[in-house]
Amino acid sequence: MDQTLKQVEERPVRITSGRVTLDGNLAIPPSPCGVVLFAHGSGSGRYSVRNRYVAERLREHGLATLLIDLLTLKEESLDAGNARYRFDIGLLAERLGIATVWLGEEPETRHLNLGYFGASTGAGAALVAAAQRPDLVWAIVSRGGRPDLAGPVLPHVRAPTLLIVGGDDEPVIEVNREAIARLRCAKRMDIISGATHLFEEPGALEKVAGLAGEWFLDHLAPEPAVG
Repeated sequence: MDQTLKQVEERPVRITSGRVTLDGNLAIPPSPCGVVLFAHGSGSGRYSVRNRYVAERLREHGLATLLIDLLTLKEESLDAGNARYRFDIGLLAERLGIATVWLGEEPETRHLNLGYFGASTGAGAALVAAAQRPDLVWAIVSRGGRPDLAGPVLPHVRAPTLLIVGGDDEPVIEVNREAIARLRCAKRMDIISGATHLFEEPGALEKVAGLAGEWFLDHLAPEPAVG
């Protein structure tokens, strides 16, 4: 493994669209082969320990990463008290769309194929956002996700989708099975034996990162030139 990839530093970015400003952390390894936008889960954000771990592992694969707060500070404050926004899939998908457009315009990332990594409710938002922009999103990975929250949008998703679920997370296994049956894109569901919803068991999150890295490399990395 290239040691230089481990030393990639994040830089703060601010993405503004209309009256909304989103804060994020962008990290770009040398010669990136794609970029992954993270959609956090319920009550989480860009400093999620689990998402940050996965992002670090993806950068070791040569993938750029953008971890972003999908809610403003005011919205986060309100959500902490009444969970007003965390299940607003339409709003979260809209915010992902804002970040997607930004990545497509940013000089450092506009040439890179884009993937979404969604956790919990963020997976539902990622699927909705991908269905809305089929020409911009090349792959999706869900970790312990709620793809069922994408509802009627599922058959319209075109990006190859990997659903990763913990083997001891029975309720989420079931909703993922139902969701993958409705997807019409290239798809796969992987169950990590012995893992619970947050993948806190030894080695569980490492397996998630490995599966995600392989999926994104397969679907984001440019095809090698022929001849």
